[in-house]
Amino acid sequence: MNTTLERSAELLQRRKQFVPNAIGIFNPSTAVSAKGALITDADGKEMIDFAGGIGVVNAGHCPAPVVEAIARQAATMIHCSFNVATYDLYMQLAEKLATLFPHGDHTKVMLTNSGAESVENAIKIARQATGRPAIICYGGAFHGRTMMAMTLTSKVGYKIGCGPFAPEVYRIPFPDYYRYGTGLNLDEFSDIHLRELEDFFHTNVPASQVAAIIIEPVQGEGGFNVIPQPYLQGLRKICDKYGILLILDEVQSGFGRTGKWAAYQHFGVVPDLSTWAKSMGSGMPIGAVIGKAAIMDACQPSTIGGTYPGNPVCCAAAIATIEYMERININAMGENIGKIVRNRFNQMKQQFPAIGDVRGLGAMMAFELVKEEDPFQPDADLCKKLISYCAGQGLIVISAGVNGNIIRVLSPLVIEEELLNKGLDIIEAGLAALTK
Repeated sequence: MNTTLERSAELLQRRKQFVPNAIGIFNPSTAVSAKGALITDADGKEMIDFAGGIGVVNAGHCPAPVVEAIARQAATMIHCSFNVATYDLYMQLAEKLATLFPHGDHTKVMLTNSGAESVENAIKIARQATGRPAIICYGGAFHGRTMMAMTLTSKVGYKIGCGPFAPEVYRIPFPDYYRYGTGLNLDEFSDIHLRELEDFFHTNVPASQVAAIIIEPVQGEGGFNVIPQPYLQGLRKICDKYGILLILDEVQSGFGRTGKWAAYQHFGVVPDLSTWAKSMGSGMPIGAVIGKAAIMDACQPSTIGGTYPGNPVCCAAAIATIEYMERININAMGENIGKIVRNRFNQMKQQFPAIGDVRGLGAMMAFELVKEEDPFQPDADLCKKLISYCAGQGLIVISAGVNGNIIRVLSPLVIEEELLNKGLDIIEAGLAALTK
């Protein structure tokens, strides 16, 4: 065997020896460096990145202004804890986020280390602000792997053996138009689901006990299911009617991914609380809970916070990332990339009956693989084979969906069109080879 080809195999073998098997391998690739939309693996091979670190590098791998900001801040102050001493970087970032994502007349921001931590704190804030215990979430949802976030998460495979889970969490079906909307327009379909929610208050948990309803405008791990606009607008009205807080989880869908700073900006709806992370810091561990000031201030002292949230280096990275995104017009990039991917996926759907649905918002695009053109026969095996084929051809791509049968695209939004189309060509060639 060529010795250069042994490096990836050695790395994966060491992983098997020292890392728990439960930490999943979503793609059979390795990485030693990355720039823009390319990753160089341990064998020196360049890989086109359609995974984006699971939606983390919308602005690309290692954007120069962010790298420089990290280096400067690391040489100045790495950590002191915002609870111990107030520093300006935290305030700069909080002010910027409040400007980008206003929640009513007065917005406040809490910084976190991750998306899951953002969700955990949003639930604590909602319960304290309302004095109510119950939380409603959705089928297909993914909100993280910490205990409350895992309770809210739908996919059973992520939760085996981890219970008992957090109490007072109730799950309702996500309004999945692809599977259940046949013969109905979006308004009719949404009205049915909204009526079912009203019924849920009589059969499962009274509205007067519900602190919040949490939903992703575009489900991430759940398969890039886009919430119907009439449903989200109706949900906002129901929450207002009963004094329930609406929490929108934008961890994967934010910062240009859908062609806007926030996915909710497509729907004419403003949440009471929202959760953020991933592309906010170009890969540095940082997230946020953003909300209406009166709600954020309802918490008792020390019930939210921590040692590391708003770390100075992470704040510097996030500020530089957002400034860079504004400079390059990340939202226009997301819109353009999304159009290209959607058009190619729709062409593939016409060519390959294995594609049951093409869906997404902006550059948060996916297609679902099924058997016999049946939405209720997911083809996870074909999805795995396609991911493996793509890896062999120099493309990193990952799956989604509770059945693992959905190919999703989360490429950096700075990807060159030539490189994007090359990656799409690989997917198309893989479908042709695997379905002929």
